Amino acid sequence: MMNSSNERESFSQRLQQALKNAHYSPDSPTRLAREFNIRFDGRPITVHAARKWLVGEAIPTQEKLRMIAQWLGVPAEWLRFGGPEDGAPAGDNGAAASRFESADVKLIADLQRLDEHHRQIAREFIRMLVRVNYQK
Repeated sequence: MMNSSNERESFSQRLQQALKNAHYSPDSPTRLAREFNIRFDGRPITVHAARKWLVGEAIPTQEKLRMIAQWLGVPAEWLRFGGPEDGAPAGDNGAAASRFESADVKLIADLQRLDEHHRQIAREFIRMLVRVNYQK
């Protein structure tokens, strides 16, 4: 059984790896806090809390961990506990589709503020753009 200091350190390494794989800097607690808070419904985290995750001084709660895993496209179990080989999870192709850029998250929030009629128009417009894009 790992002691808690090793456990936090190992979590920190996996978090940094997942951030790198998702093209985020593993060295910016400010960016981590900002990206996390954009996506998280609960109370926002501080830059200090994000720094503690990155340097291996703390592990987020289960709820926060699940959100980070979903955002970065890695299994929550791997992020928290690692795996047999403790490398990054294989098969990144499906993971990329579940990640959103900050601008996309904001767009979805804006879409949800529209009334149903205008939301339907926006959806139809996006579908049309997708069809046009695939015909190129």
